[in-house]
Amino acid sequence: MKVLIITYYWPPAGGPGVQRWLKFVKYLKEFDIEPIVYAPENPTYPLEDDSLGTEIPDDVTVLKHKIFEPYRFAEVFSKKQTNTISKGIISGKEKQSFIQRVLLYIRGNFFIPDARKFWINPSVKYLKNYISEHNIGTIITTGPPHSVHLIGKRLKAEMRLRWLADFRDPWTTIGYHDKLKLTQKSKLKHKELEKAVLRYADHIVVTSFTTRQEFQNITNTPISVLTNGYDFEAVEEVSLDTQFTVSHIGSLLSGRNPKNLWRACAELVESDKEFAQLFRLKLVGIVSEEVLKTLDQYGLSQYLELVDYVPHHVAVTIQKSSQVLLLIEIDSDETKCIIPGKLFEYMVSKRPIIAVGPEDADISKIISETNSGSFFTYKDVESIKLQLKHYFDQYKKQELRSQVVGIEKYSRRELTSSLAKILKRIQ
Repeated sequence: MKVLIITYYWPPAGGPGVQRWLKFVKYLKEFDIEPIVYAPENPTYPLEDDSLGTEIPDDVTVLKHKIFEPYRFAEVFSKKQTNTISKGIISGKEKQSFIQRVLLYIRGNFFIPDARKFWINPSVKYLKNYISEHNIGTIITTGPPHSVHLIGKRLKAEMRLRWLADFRDPWTTIGYHDKLKLTQKSKLKHKELEKAVLRYADHIVVTSFTTRQEFQNITNTPISVLTNGYDFEAVEEVSLDTQFTVSHIGSLLSGRNPKNLWRACAELVESDKEFAQLFRLKLVGIVSEEVLKTLDQYGLSQYLELVDYVPHHVAVTIQKSSQVLLLIEIDSDETKCIIPGKLFEYMVSKRPIIAVGPEDADISKIISETNSGSFFTYKDVESIKLQLKHYFDQYKKQELRSQVVGIEKYSRRELTSSLAKILKRIQ
């Protein structure tokens, strides 16, 4: 069975978005499915990680076709602001510069559903020929960018293919959507496109339970939850940090600023001299200015270690060597559905997790059922402080470890097995 996977993010793209389908491609042949990948030839990726390219199986066909990227032209106005927006770092309305407001308005209202819309027409033209010549009956699209789904919709309509649409994130309810300065007409257009994709696809795959519930209110198309997961990394055993490192791996974008977590750390530093001596806060990846200013206000700058974006295998090493791992999600109803891929890599690192997010977040359910750490809301202070103190006391006794259970179903191979069953069902 041949399956064409249409994706914008593919190595050398860095970050968690690329890893989902890179891992599916890695294992699909074990289930008698031949994956063929279609990706842009000249993309503008905000992050790159050349090490991920080594994970592409040698026998997998990867097709590439040119894409027109408006972000390159936007850099004429402000390269810094353009790169910031393309990475998803969008300040609150009161802190946006004039240039950022203009760029957001243009991005939101002139590029619907997103700035990669110009890839749709040339991709449909190119892929129609390839699909016909190679007798492909099933296609997969994965977004964001959600313009990729419009490629799938066109191909299904014109060639009568089976189509699975994978949503790594929601569409119109994603956290940054209300910051795009959308007019009412633009909001309506997004809703119409979202509804058309959800109703026309043969099967929908989402990464969270909340997103499934949201989409079930829009469509009768079958919807499956396939979360992100973990893979078995060929990383040498590492020693734990000698200091009490509390680490966050990944971007801390605008909005991911749990002030009560920082307050809890600051109060422990103030009240416990031994904690102050051994505590280190390690942030790996892009960190917004707002977070850095808040940390400085709480007097935590002297305990802070900033590490730029690192290759994935280095990130895995840092996870395994850290004493405690932080998972932080934006405090809003729109982010209850977000289950980041790093949660599963955190779990398999077997280091205790402190997660902070909105009430009733999907991550809370998974952390609880796997016994991989503790979840808190943005309102918590004392409970976070007590948990940190408990972990610190275990650390001093050299007894700090995670007792995870039932994580096998989140392995990339098991998730690919579930995907293969769906694909064969819609064939």
